[in-house]
Amino acid sequence: MDAAFTEEQDEIRRTLRALLDKRCGPDEVRAAVRTPTGHDQALWRQLAGQLGLPGLALPAAYGGADCGPTELALACEETGRALLPAPLIGTAVLAAPLILALGGQEQRAALLPPLAAGELTATLVVPDGQLATALALTGPNDGDWAGGGRAGGIQARQVDGAWRLYGEAGQVLDGHTADVLVVAAHTGGFARSRTLLLAVRTTGPDGTETPGLLRTRQTAMDETRPQARIELRDVAAELLGPDPAGGDGAVAAALAATGATAAACLAAEGVGAADAALSRTVGYVKERTQFGRPIGSFQAVQHRLADLYVAVQAARSAAYYAAWAAGGAHPDPGAGGLALAQSLEALRAVAAEAVQLHGGLGFTWEHTAHLYFKRAACDELLLGPVHRLRARAAEQAGLFGAGGSDGAGADDPAGPVARAAVGA
Repeated sequence: MDAAFTEEQDEIRRTLRALLDKRCGPDEVRAAVRTPTGHDQALWRQLAGQLGLPGLALPAAYGGADCGPTELALACEETGRALLPAPLIGTAVLAAPLILALGGQEQRAALLPPLAAGELTATLVVPDGQLATALALTGPNDGDWAGGGRAGGIQARQVDGAWRLYGEAGQVLDGHTADVLVVAAHTGGFARSRTLLLAVRTTGPDGTETPGLLRTRQTAMDETRPQARIELRDVAAELLGPDPAGGDGAVAAALAATGATAAACLAAEGVGAADAALSRTVGYVKERTQFGRPIGSFQAVQHRLADLYVAVQAARSAAYYAAWAAGGAHPDPGAGGLALAQSLEALRAVAAEAVQLHGGLGFTWEHTAHLYFKRAACDELLLGPVHRLRARAAEQAGLFGAGGSDGAGADDPAGPVARAAVGA
């Protein structure tokens, strides 16, 4: 395996970093998150128009750049470095791959080109707290996570041949601004229940909100990662692909494949944020003096920074491998989850030390250290926790048996990983 990046991949990194250094400094980030959309729309149009960022991993036939998960992960590393508030994850990492994998030819032709051009944005809608499960990162996604039974989650039903949605979901990334919602919904009775993915246009041709759809931006600790609550009250939707009447295996497989790429991209994004926070901290300890010398010259400080550097480099290697595996002919199902776990831990450690090593300055609202700390905390709440990511990867690798002979899984407290962890 040649781990070196191609000239084209290096150019993607250099060009994106140069643009974000000019347009997405700490002051610009603070200003963008306080707008109604939660991001700088002019910058998003520039990223889409000049760099083709939202279509980076889409086929050229649909207006994309025909790249793969590795290029998308490299781009996410740079956006993470700048803490870019933009609908990139929801559009390019979550929604577009699902439309490509499951949508019919007409659906792909209607949705993917405007998504690739940045004319539309999209996101994935799953029930509260189930994003990691839906993407098969913390457990198998073949259960009732989308809302089993007669209530809970989002329910889909057919009325005169048309699909209608009813239910609600919170913590939807950029849900208040997305033009297209890819909604995971449950349908069918107990014997034939299944999970479907349906597309919802949030506005009509006249620009008004779709009838029955209510979107509310939620207050989030990490303002650079806007989230919304979506309420669907008999909302018209279009099924992605044919109805899997015999089961939802295609939906689960598409979500799992998307999850592998999403984990790699989010891991790379976390690595970018951790690297930026570490660089800022190293720069500060070189300049801040105490007892007549820079505090970076003290061995205790050097050891702490050295440990952080090792953690970031290890997380970067894991993220790159996960991106390579996601785009390879023989994917490693546990690589994405492990890389994401390592990235989340590295970012959390770097952000905490950045606050501490900046002293009293690091605790202030005006400093940038708290932005990295909030990103670390909120990403783990959204996609973790870390121990479940690792437990799921261990189950997939068969380290503690093939899911447990008694039927216990990765997220079952009685599962083999949990029993091994407690020494049972």
